[in-house]
Amino acid sequence: MQGLIIENISNLYKIKTQNKIYEANARGKLKKEEITPVVGDNVKINILDEENKKAVIEEILPRTTYIKRPKMSNITQIILVISSKNPKPDLLLLDKQLAFAEYLKIKPIIVLNKTDLDKNQEFEDIKTIYEKIGYTVIKTVAKNEQGIIELKKILKGTITAFSGNSGVGKSTLINAIFKKEITQEGEISQKNKRGKNTTTSTVIYELDKNTYIADTPGFSTFDISEIEYKELDKYFREFKQLIENCEFVGCTHIKEKNCGIKQAIEQGKINKDRYERFCKIYNELKEKDKYKY
Repeated sequence: MQGLIIENISNLYKIKTQNKIYEANARGKLKKEEITPVVGDNVKINILDEENKKAVIEEILPRTTYIKRPKMSNITQIILVISSKNPKPDLLLLDKQLAFAEYLKIKPIIVLNKTDLDKNQEFEDIKTIYEKIGYTVIKTVAKNEQGIIELKKILKGTITAFSGNSGVGKSTLINAIFKKEITQEGEISQKNKRGKNTTTSTVIYELDKNTYIADTPGFSTFDISEIEYKELDKYFREFKQLIENCEFVGCTHIKEKNCGIKQAIEQGKINKDRYERFCKIYNELKEKDKYKY
């Protein structure tokens, strides 16, 4: 029998088949082969106890995508949630996540939540910047269900992961999509306006036939060190067409003169703030690379 792993807590897996949910451990041979099942895996199972819904995982079917942290597989798109206010938009984290989504070949969608709190409507500038690059940006007010219908349309027929810092309203969005409390909502600390992380394990919820949502632990840090710092420019979508304008092959776009990316900034083709975040991420990855081995 085949099923989908929808939850993993301490190596005990919940597996959804067509109309039932089983609890299962992984067969010992998988450990010997050093293959660990993760949420999102399609697996073959053997039923041990039908009455108590106990099973064992015999085989992990081929994965289309794999994320190491948090461990997930077969995700088709990722919703990157940032808040317009309280906490303030973390665009450095967003750019890391976008680069990582490009690297993993997972379609990213940006959700700007809590737009009602942004009285100066600064989020419109963020929306314009990322739409110009070619990303889909959806404005939402999760607590009032604004933008939820639009969001639901793009979820159809996908396994979608929701990602974002604690406190951005990720769980509130998921609850609004399901029209019931599926996940525990995070609190915002009034002292520092930062979210307290409430989601502790990755869980997949079924929204509709062949439509699933994954709620992942809030990211206080986001590790993208799988990307080689020299390759980072390939994962900044707006850089791709302009790299060929650089005078030197392997241009880092940081110190060099006659750099196609820098020329594009001067011409207004690339957003200067996003370029500066590229430089920060590049230097972070370069620094981490020193300690890899």
